[in-house]
Amino acid sequence: MKLRTFSSGVTLERQGKALIAHFPGPYGVVSTSAADGGLQRGMEYAINFQSCEGCSHKVSVNCRDPRLYRRYVCEPLGVPPEKTVMMGTAANMHFAAIVCRSFEDLEVTAVVTGGVESNAGRAGDSASVVETPEGFFRLVNGHREPGTINIMLLISKPLTDGALTRCIILATEAKTVALQELAVNSRYSPGLATGTGTDQIIVAAPDPEDDSYRLFWAGKHAKLGELIGLAVTAAVKKTLARQNGLTPSGQCSAKIHLERFGCTNISMKEGIVACLDEKTGELLGNNFQALNHDPLVVAAAAALAHLQDKLSWGILPQGCRMEIMGAAAAQLACAAGGHFEKMEVYRERLGERTETEDFLQLCWEAIAAGYVDRWS
Repeated sequence: MKLRTFSSGVTLERQGKALIAHFPGPYGVVSTSAADGGLQRGMEYAINFQSCEGCSHKVSVNCRDPRLYRRYVCEPLGVPPEKTVMMGTAANMHFAAIVCRSFEDLEVTAVVTGGVESNAGRAGDSASVVETPEGFFRLVNGHREPGTINIMLLISKPLTDGALTRCIILATEAKTVALQELAVNSRYSPGLATGTGTDQIIVAAPDPEDDSYRLFWAGKHAKLGELIGLAVTAAVKKTLARQNGLTPSGQCSAKIHLERFGCTNISMKEGIVACLDEKTGELLGNNFQALNHDPLVVAAAAALAHLQDKLSWGILPQGCRMEIMGAAAAQLACAAGGHFEKMEVYRERLGERTETEDFLQLCWEAIAAGYVDRWS
């Protein structure tokens, strides 16, 4: 099924579980592909292929030779493997996002698939495997769940090798911008996610045989860099909304902003209820989701989490922890109860709790303190 033909002449189509970009002539490509990845010239196709289901699915083809696997994928599609750069994913190709941004005769197109619900991570999170000549060996950190953001970036003008490579930097930064604006948590640490553990990218641009001019700069100060940033950020957001139902409004949840510290719906509800008397605890339990999604509670919880980050990063001194976290916890209590005139009362009460290292317990006590006064 033909999806679109871009101004550059590139045709994008979908065949079954594959998205195929057919270049109008020889293209220069840089990619993270397992089969002949890196910088290549004279390529004719780029493919994003759904190789399996997202969860609990072992594919029937078990091939440790990336080139052989590429042939297995390409031949049924009628595409020459040696002229094709490919990446794989468990994401559904029907959820792909296509975003174009242009300036005069320069066009940048981002074709992105992605899923982050179970595999979002932060750069520097603990690894799960180590690679050796004999293969991959699992470390003590255990199993990693599926989830990948694949970016196919199509540039309408020829690029130098350096500019082609620099596009990866801009696209990666733009992907992280999208994850930050969606408040996506790492599944492996208390930090915000910067990507997933299996992200891949293909960047392609025309590769003329003559000595025609090639753009040599793709940094943020150049228009090319700006267009890459805008296209990739928008496409990542769109595909995550389709694949995971992940939207800005859907992230309006106190639990989501506290999740990376170990919070779940159950632990949050039980933690707050444990700080209340039986009658008030039952009332909160029956109305938990309304409280969880209350914009004022979400804002206060997000602010408290942000300050916890600043303290752990050393931006704010630990010597000021009591004053900083006491005031922020009091704001959370006011949001939960609606009695902002009691800010000072809550601050004095909760400030004493900030010396403990249990950040979530401070959150539960703050919400409980405000909820007690909610209907007084």
